[in-house]
Amino acid sequence: MMINARWLMTLLLAAAASHAALAQKVKLATSMGDVVIQLDADKAPKTVANFVQYVKDGHYDGLVFHRVIGGFMIQGGGYDADMKEKPTRPSIPLESRNGLSNQRGTVAMARTNVPDSASSQFFINVVDNPRLDAANSPDGNGYAVFGKVVSGMDVVDKIREVPVSSKAGHQNVPQQPVVIRKATLESTK
Repeated sequence: MMINARWLMTLLLAAAASHAALAQKVKLATSMGDVVIQLDADKAPKTVANFVQYVKDGHYDGLVFHRVIGGFMIQGGGYDADMKEKPTRPSIPLESRNGLSNQRGTVAMARTNVPDSASSQFFINVVDNPRLDAANSPDGNGYAVFGKVVSGMDVVDKIREVPVSSKAGHQNVPQQPVVIRKATLESTK
């Protein structure tokens, strides 16, 4: 059986592109160390595309982890050290029924009580939080996991231990800002 070379090349290129999307990583260079997140574009394509666009736009650079609850999660992507909220693009559809669970080290989108309200803010689960999955969530919607920490969980654990207080009407704000100095797409090579 003769295989068409052009067809085979197209198939190989498509497989390589698919693998690249699945293996895409983002590095958060924070004031406490680096955290590398592997994104799952296969299971959360709209969420990953949204997050990647914010990274490419430099949106996260200079923002802080503004909400730290040591036995729950650390949240960032929306505020600077003065708790001034940075403008965002329109919200995205909720992709919480994608088979990914809010387990320790996974990254999910923050949202309001409105299911399709996620924009730039994300959180890293520091413990297993199955109650945040759509199937277990009181509102039936849950929170969309779109990646996991593959390097720097020790940094996440350092962040979860920082002293917090209230600031500018927000609770659980680190007393010393934990800054995302730069967020970058990492090469998959």
